[in-house]
Amino acid sequence: MQKINKVVIKIGTSILTGNDGKINPKKIDDIANQIQQIRRKDVETVLVTSGAIASGMEMLKITKKPKEIGKRQALASVGQVMLMSMYSEAFRKRGLHIGQILITHEDIKDKTRCINLMNTLNRLISMEVIPVINENDALSFTEIQVGDNDNLSAMIAQIISADLLLLLSDVEGLYEKNPKKYPNSKLLKTVKKIDEKIWSIAEDTQSEKSIGGMLSKIEAAKKAGLYGIHTRIVNGHIKNVIVRVIEGEEIGTLFLPERKLSRNKWWTAFAYRPKGKIWIDKGAEKAIRENGKSLLPSGIIKVEGQFTRGDCVEILNEAGMIISKGITNYHSHEIDLIKGLKTVEIEKKLGYKYTEEVIHRDNMVVL
Repeated sequence: MQKINKVVIKIGTSILTGNDGKINPKKIDDIANQIQQIRRKDVETVLVTSGAIASGMEMLKITKKPKEIGKRQALASVGQVMLMSMYSEAFRKRGLHIGQILITHEDIKDKTRCINLMNTLNRLISMEVIPVINENDALSFTEIQVGDNDNLSAMIAQIISADLLLLLSDVEGLYEKNPKKYPNSKLLKTVKKIDEKIWSIAEDTQSEKSIGGMLSKIEAAKKAGLYGIHTRIVNGHIKNVIVRVIEGEEIGTLFLPERKLSRNKWWTAFAYRPKGKIWIDKGAEKAIRENGKSLLPSGIIKVEGQFTRGDCVEILNEAGMIISKGITNYHSHEIDLIKGLKTVEIEKKLGYKYTEEVIHRDNMVVL
């Protein structure tokens, strides 16, 4: 890897908690110490931290994470204050300043708000303030959730054009098999491409105080990789692991970028939530996959969901596999009427025509 100038570090709940399940101030102090060391190497740093709900559970003496969204939101509200207080104190002792940013998926999918977020992050970095980001769990619900901080950190890495996404976990990295089931499983040092084999071994994990698992980390690596960003998964309990990675030591699992999408294409692939699905035939699939063509109504088999012009939709082949995502030029009920027709027949069927393409190639990303 080239010299790392900008890194996004995601800190999981398991890294911040001790054996008793409570947030350990010494863990946060250690992270602050490592950040101080890499800042001296002129590495710009953004933290994405979990732990708000765990902090709230500790403060209110709750031992089991509640299932009710309202209770989780309340715990996050209480715990975020405690969490940021510990971060602030740990960095203040080292003469460093932090800035708190709480966001939801709405702040990323809306381009104006996302640009404002990007400008704020860049301004904080230029002022030598370390942004500390968390999902706004106190306000988030299903429709506006990013879902987990692994995926959130990948989105932040794209927004600030980071060189590296560093995911601190409680495992050494990605193994060829689940090490809990297969103790002799070998650690994968490098992953060149996230294919079906990688997805199959990314088994999810469960925890009382955290969300996600290896599966969400692979998703994050995929998102980052498609914007040209390296991702490394390491055990956050390893002594001085952040500094050692920045200095070039090969720890954990490194995911290499596959290709670099334009920002608009990346946005279509990951920032927008799909509102519906469009199934296409083999001819349309070949045109999109191999020939770089737009989606025309003649190749559409069926439509699912209710969506409007400008919404993001998934495009599936006859086998039901998602092959791409795109921004539609037509409403779902209009596509249902013109599916299978030639472009010259659109106006005759609808009485009008927006464009010949249901989804233009410029507004589509092949996955």
